[in-house]
Amino acid sequence: MKEFKWENIKTYSIKERKNKLKVSDFIKIEKDKFLDILPECFKAKELKELVNDLKRAKENKKEIVWMIGDAVIKCGLSPLIKEIAKNGFLTFLAGQGAVAIHDVEIALIGETSEDVSETIKDGRFGMAKETGEFFAKALERGRKEGKGMGEILGAYLEEINPPFKNFSLIYNLYKLNIPMTFHVAIGTDITHIHPLAKGEDIGFCTFKDFQRFCERISKLEEGVIINVASAVIMPEVFLKALSVARNLGFKVEKFTACNIDQIQHYRPMQNVVIRPTSSGGKGYFITSNIEIFLPVLGLILLERI
Repeated sequence: MKEFKWENIKTYSIKERKNKLKVSDFIKIEKDKFLDILPECFKAKELKELVNDLKRAKENKKEIVWMIGDAVIKCGLSPLIKEIAKNGFLTFLAGQGAVAIHDVEIALIGETSEDVSETIKDGRFGMAKETGEFFAKALERGRKEGKGMGEILGAYLEEINPPFKNFSLIYNLYKLNIPMTFHVAIGTDITHIHPLAKGEDIGFCTFKDFQRFCERISKLEEGVIINVASAVIMPEVFLKALSVARNLGFKVEKFTACNIDQIQHYRPMQNVVIRPTSSGGKGYFITSNIEIFLPVLGLILLERI
């Protein structure tokens, strides 16, 4: 039987050991640019890689798809997303229905995001007259003209010329000729409980957008897709769109996927980052409040810090 002796513990030289951190990885405070200052480890390294992937995709004219939840609009980040798109780091925008609703309300009155805890008490929640009328009329026209929500909303904003249209992300991307799609689940949006709402218009326009989104995802090879603050709808839509593209024979394997949110939810992790990139792509998770992180990312891309 082997005898237990403490003095027999074996050691080896630290110089022979493989280590994860070197002094060359340390933060470089003497540098001028923020990205160059960051240490070469953990999320700082991933941020550098994401920025490099975005720059490479832009230089090579590959797709850079942003999927967003309504928090992006409600955090006042629309001007930043506009500048990111204007500088070539966004080639396509996809959002859930509430993204369009909050953005349109900004265009109409310069304000959005009602106090639900108050208006739910007496059934006033979601009953804004102007919001419902705008979407009812726009989507009816979209169905008649064979257009999706992302195609008709910008055009309709330009036609009615609301006082705060220049603050609208939809309007600004429309003027920049950046394509958009909006993906609606019936019953999730306040516009569905308006008396003028028509299921045939909502269904047609959002399905048309889903088909357009699928076609765009078929071109994602060597591109980048970013999901920001959409925990359920956009991750589910993306996974189905990717399956459609691959089913039709398109090669969509080597691309970068990133999920940015204050909490890493199951669906974005699995349906945006892990499963889709398992054939050779790269995936990143960045956990941060978007009202802090997105301005940092935007300023890095615009080379202002």
